Amino acid sequence: MRIQYLINGFNGGGAALPIPDLVKLMHKCGHDVKVYGLMMQDGKACDRLAAAGIAYEVLGKGKWSIAGSFLALIRSLKKESPDIIWTSLTRATLFGQIAGKMLGIPVVSWQHSAFLKPANRFLLRRTKNLSSRWVTDSENVREFAIRELGISHKKISIWPMFHTHPGFPKSQSWAGVGRIRIGSLGRLHTNKRFDTLIRVAARIQASHPEISARIEFLVGGVGPEKDALQSLLETLRVSNFCFVGYVDEPGDFLKNLHIYVQPSHHEGLCIAAHEAMQSALPVIATRVGQLRHSIIDGETGLLCDVDDVDALAAAVIALVRDPDKAGTMGVAAHRRVTELFGYETFQQSGKQLLHLLESGVGQRKN
Repeated sequence: MRIQYLINGFNGGGAALPIPDLVKLMHKCGHDVKVYGLMMQDGKACDRLAAAGIAYEVLGKGKWSIAGSFLALIRSLKKESPDIIWTSLTRATLFGQIAGKMLGIPVVSWQHSAFLKPANRFLLRRTKNLSSRWVTDSENVREFAIRELGISHKKISIWPMFHTHPGFPKSQSWAGVGRIRIGSLGRLHTNKRFDTLIRVAARIQASHPEISARIEFLVGGVGPEKDALQSLLETLRVSNFCFVGYVDEPGDFLKNLHIYVQPSHHEGLCIAAHEAMQSALPVIATRVGQLRHSIIDGETGLLCDVDDVDALAAAVIALVRDPDKAGTMGVAAHRRVTELFGYETFQQSGKQLLHLLESGVGQRKN
């Protein structure tokens, strides 16, 4: 099949980063894939695409070039005549659906997150049938797509975007000497709730100064909330919290941590937290998306409610006070994520989906 893979843009997180693994399997199964972004966005994912030998093209000239990027999409589709338009993220899905309807090209669409802004949910509920197939990266997001978008379960396939790597770096549990490094990864966006994590650090600093003095909070990522978050740090006078910028190699960042925290408001799969589990880190996370299924509370990590500063602070303090428990949780987390998201699962799910799509393309051509 000739596949035109269309995404909103090439941000250094979320849906863009797994593209190399997805496209590699598509190539392995004999398909020709071309990757297009409606916008460049921060462009942090481009290096990974280039390193994997995957060509990509940006259709729009700027953030607001909506008409221009759509017209460029139509031109590229007419030129390439793909068998399938494969879309990722809401704007790309809506553009792909309209273009597919206009040109008679079937559309396959990812639904990545178990959350949508009201306007996006309204639109996708009305255009859902313009995609011949929907793909989610977890059972949790599949349930969301059925419940909130009204998509028939028969039209949804599950293909996890994440899989474990045997050589992924592992962290070392804290040995009681030096600083305890607590970290998180993600775009500096309101959804990730890094403001909540700052408040957690402030709460511990105020109520348990002896513990706070031993902790170092590290957050890797870039995004629109950077200035606001830095301002909050200064306002709350938090002294042990650092934003380290974009992280090219998550494994190198994670292996130097002792505890990982994911305080998000919503998630789909959440690759970063699963990478932390792969690095044998105990993960403290909110009960959102796939995290509430992957993390066994009290065994592979600790689960808290969204924006519950007291609970998140208590979870951090509990693991700092009991490093043996934290280390045991990290080992259990590594074992669980390997069982759930090994490469064989990733490959089998992808091949089954691609075979299903091949059959549909073959039937249309006949």
